[in-house]
Amino acid sequence: MLPPETITAIAEELARADREHGVIERITARHPEATVEDSYAIQGVWRDKGLADGRRIAGRKIGLTSKAMQAATGITEPDYGVMFEDTVLASGDSLAHADYSNVRIEVELAFVLSRPLAGPGCTLEDVMAATEHVVPALEVLNSHIRLEGRTIVDTIADNAAYGAMVVGDTRVAPGDVDLRWVAALLSRNGEIEETGVAAGVLGHPATGVAWLANTLAPHGDRLEAGEIILAGSFTRPMWVHPGDTVLADYGPLGVVECRFV
Repeated sequence: MLPPETITAIAEELARADREHGVIERITARHPEATVEDSYAIQGVWRDKGLADGRRIAGRKIGLTSKAMQAATGITEPDYGVMFEDTVLASGDSLAHADYSNVRIEVELAFVLSRPLAGPGCTLEDVMAATEHVVPALEVLNSHIRLEGRTIVDTIADNAAYGAMVVGDTRVAPGDVDLRWVAALLSRNGEIEETGVAAGVLGHPATGVAWLANTLAPHGDRLEAGEIILAGSFTRPMWVHPGDTVLADYGPLGVVECRFV
């Protein structure tokens, strides 16, 4: 692994980029020996500093769970990051575009847990039983590392490129609809740019949540009751600019919208 002082220095560099809404050189360009374990260690130092500063974790995000996202990034394995409470927004909110870097939007489903969920051996059925409700959501990507040539190591260290979540109003119990067939039309300024179906996330979006519970288990971690878990995008990321209005139409599950100012 990278030396602890290097891990801390990179975490501080990313924290500064977050505060200043800037972009840094790829970690793998400077430290080609860096591993996935290093990147999660960097993310962990960054997370712990946020907690020390008084921020609170609202849940976790899972990324790169669909073929659409893997094709868009060139990265073929899932990753995860944390979501702080101050990054969770409501449908209809306005966001300051300048507060983010490399700003893009993804279409997702969010699982709100009613009880803890832990691996190993967590299954799709376990996720469904532990979920209080599912709600449509948009993820705002916020990448502080140069995109060209980026690897999974770079992305994970940057908290899996998470910036914010915009949550819809329609809640459904996980057994009330076939979540595989939840579809969305993603529009920018009234023009449809992306479409997708939730089955694009590992065949079923709950599979992504089970993957996360099992991935956390060897580290002595689990998903807690009340956490919101973003299961992964089933569309390619859509670039947004100041002045853009974004709307995702989920049909029976309503719409999620926001505006960038």
